Amino acid sequence: MNNLWEKYAKVLVEYSVDVQKGELTIIRTDSYQSQPLVKEIYKQVLLRGGHPVVRMGVEGLSEVFIKNATDEQLEYIDPMTEIEYKQAKNMISIGAPLNVKNMARSDSKKMAKRSSAAKHLSALLMQRSAEKDAKWVIADFPTNALAQEAKMSLDEYTEFLIKACYLHLDDPVSKWREIGEKQEKIAEYLNSKSKIRIVGDKTDITFNTSGRIWKSCAGNYNFPDGEVYTSPIEDSANGQIYFDFPQIYRGNEAQKVLLTLENGKVVDAKAEKGEEFLISMLDMDEGSRFVGEIAIGTNEMVQDVTGNILFDEKIGGSIHMAVGASYPETGGKNVSGLHWDLIKNMKNGGMLYADDVLIYQDGKFLI
Repeated sequence: MNNLWEKYAKVLVEYSVDVQKGELTIIRTDSYQSQPLVKEIYKQVLLRGGHPVVRMGVEGLSEVFIKNATDEQLEYIDPMTEIEYKQAKNMISIGAPLNVKNMARSDSKKMAKRSSAAKHLSALLMQRSAEKDAKWVIADFPTNALAQEAKMSLDEYTEFLIKACYLHLDDPVSKWREIGEKQEKIAEYLNSKSKIRIVGDKTDITFNTSGRIWKSCAGNYNFPDGEVYTSPIEDSANGQIYFDFPQIYRGNEAQKVLLTLENGKVVDAKAEKGEEFLISMLDMDEGSRFVGEIAIGTNEMVQDVTGNILFDEKIGGSIHMAVGASYPETGGKNVSGLHWDLIKNMKNGGMLYADDVLIYQDGKFLI
């Protein structure tokens, strides 16, 4: 298993963020369970000549904070964190939760206030990333909590993670580069189009992407990866879209979500389960009801919903639409403390049109 963590760490350090000599690299993790991987990442950053700094969280602190913090404390951002977001050249975040539901009963309004207060940090990182002044990647370490959420044993989940990341291959980086080349061709094609229409069960919605940039994701920001995405023009989304997969955010779940959008904004939101939480997130701030991203998942090694957005948004044969913050590197301008990826299965008759040409059907590209 040690060889696996070494391989995993090398891919993250050498490929995903490409640490260079002298670069400050922040390694974040939310619990001690990820120590085997974090130690290898720390070592690999040192071997590349970088300056690694580990920020290891204590499980449950977020729950304690939301429960006890005053409005003033919710809005306070400590100066050390500000410095990291302004000066770090690389950020590697490793999820390893002991309990994926520890925030499920937390006050959603206080959570929204905290996210709104911190949104300038994520906006800063996104802008620095777009300007190639900083690099970041999010990855996971297999834990019993993640396995349980995915309805797997820990061994099964570990194997699933390994294959979704192509870490079972001798040279996973070559595989990710191959995926990147294929996706670049799709992105190039979409970059020549301006109107995107998604049709499916209870769904008919259009977006304008004229002047926006479609990007390929092949292991540089998320790991695992596998998607092409863009940020549509902020006031362009019109229609209705239905998300049949369970939508999980911060340990809370909304099921069978139906959104109606007019001039880019969600004007009506329904869910058979979790509707109150859904609406509280949509009301987080001025930008949270607008579309920040539309994307097409391409990872054929991920086929089932696991309850982990890092994997679920990459499901081969799915699309996702994020409400909230957009990506500056695509030309997106929407700012919000929210970025909630809502996932839709497209294998059951879903269709995607680009400038009125059918290019994707039943979860497969036709181009």
